[in-house]
Amino acid sequence: MRVVMKFGGTSVGSAERLAGVAEIVRAQVKRGNQVIVVLSAMSGVTNTLLAALKESANGNIAKLLQTRDELLKKHLDVINALVRDETARQNLTTTTTDALDRFEDLCSSIYVLGEITPRATDAVGSLGERLLVPIATQAFNDAGLRAQWVAANELIMTDDNFVAASPFMDETRAQARAKLLPILENGSVAVTTGFIGATKKGILTTLGRGGSDYTATIIGAALDADEVQIWTDVNGVMTTDPRIVPEALTLSEISYGEAAELSYFGAKVIHPKTILPVAEKNTPIRILNSFEPTHPGTLIVRDPKSNGSTIRGITAIRNVALVTVEGRGMQGVPGIAARTFSAVAREKINVLMISQSSSEQNICLLVELASAPRAVQVLQAEFRGEMAAQNIEHVWVQDQIAIIAVVGSAMKKTPGVAARVFGALANDNINIIAIAQGSSEYNLSLVVNESEADNAVRAIHRSIVKK
Repeated sequence: MRVVMKFGGTSVGSAERLAGVAEIVRAQVKRGNQVIVVLSAMSGVTNTLLAALKESANGNIAKLLQTRDELLKKHLDVINALVRDETARQNLTTTTTDALDRFEDLCSSIYVLGEITPRATDAVGSLGERLLVPIATQAFNDAGLRAQWVAANELIMTDDNFVAASPFMDETRAQARAKLLPILENGSVAVTTGFIGATKKGILTTLGRGGSDYTATIIGAALDADEVQIWTDVNGVMTTDPRIVPEALTLSEISYGEAAELSYFGAKVIHPKTILPVAEKNTPIRILNSFEPTHPGTLIVRDPKSNGSTIRGITAIRNVALVTVEGRGMQGVPGIAARTFSAVAREKINVLMISQSSSEQNICLLVELASAPRAVQVLQAEFRGEMAAQNIEHVWVQDQIAIIAVVGSAMKKTPGVAARVFGALANDNINIIAIAQGSSEYNLSLVVNESEADNAVRAIHRSIVKK
């Protein structure tokens, strides 16, 4: 059996945690499995790196020097705690110091220029993974595991959309198999950096924040893995956020579609793109807890077993705004919706949800709160003529709202789910501002006042999710 195991930042956040990861990997090796380990940066490192980059652009060189020293100490502490071989320890100390010196040089250049490019963001933001993987690999070897590391920029070929690159799967498959299969066939554990790829010209890219999950499934698909495991700090995917609903349950199994919906609508357990590479191959993904490795976690598959509940999960997205294009003259006029979406697309504004009345007198877009002023501005410019003629009367924004997403593939076959959701909210006197549901019926999305979001989640969970 071939298994890809991805460990997140909290799972590798200290020497003690990294030693625990070695034991989890050892258990897989003892079962006779071929193992590929994908590692994130240590907890907090990527944020620290990017903050220093930003401060450098703003002229704060002192923050850069402080960050360099803090990160050097953090990684040297792990080297000194876990690496027993003296020569290896000295070599890792040198390479870690050199890498942070280059980081300092790059940020110093940004300090002079006063401008951050996406390419520079990727070079700095990926450093945490590039620092940790050689250290972790040597720690695995010193703990009795045979391990060899390969940087993911040698495995995953991407486009040049820096900060959010997309993989070329055919080229990635060829590179990953050429680099990783010999390691596995030699009986060693292959270790690689999450989050990172490279263009055809070899320029380093990243797959977006949280992209180590994506790395794991890209490599899993490329190597025809039997299972991809995402090791995190929770016991799998839960019915909702346990900080809002303490009685939230861990889901034993969910479908690819349900997992994709939950991740898109705010569930933090997996990266939204994680499902894509493995779904067509029907490769299972298992979400597990490195702090409680005996817990069975959540299995993500094409056809999950029923858990007796119509709803798999409820999530809430905050920091969003409702942008409305409204006017009695819109009715029956072709192209208004197309122009609305084209206008916001030109500004690269992501639309989270759409709602339109059948009378065609308004179109509602849910966008991130920070994008709302730009969305209103571009739509007012797009419909300047229609507004002058009063065919469109208003383009306006409503903030302090939240999207509540109710997710479950069984909703398609179950009458009355929407009625129960609306009834649960009505019983708690929660007003619904807008509604959207696609024909797939995987997701019923509601907009409520942000102040009522937690109560809405609790009301729906209490009414529909079976204990």
